[in-house]
Amino acid sequence: MTKPTKQDRPDDGNTQKDPDAWVTGDETMTGAQASYLQTLSEEAGEEFDGSLSKAEASKKIDELRERTGRGIDH
Repeated sequence: MTKPTKQDRPDDGNTQKDPDAWVTGDETMTGAQASYLQTLSEEAGEEFDGSLSKAEASKKIDELRERTGRGIDH
């Protein structure tokens, strides 16, 4: 059995699915999302919204990560 090469594997840069396309995107955000979003909201000086769906929370996390620089590789 040969080891797969890079060209045999899918492009790692395209593995994230758009939150709007998530089957479970309209469900309540996960506990991990809520915790991280609360931290990011505090750092950004924004009020935490605990009523967001999974997809909405994911988008808000991305937005706040950009604004705060948290978790972004430079």
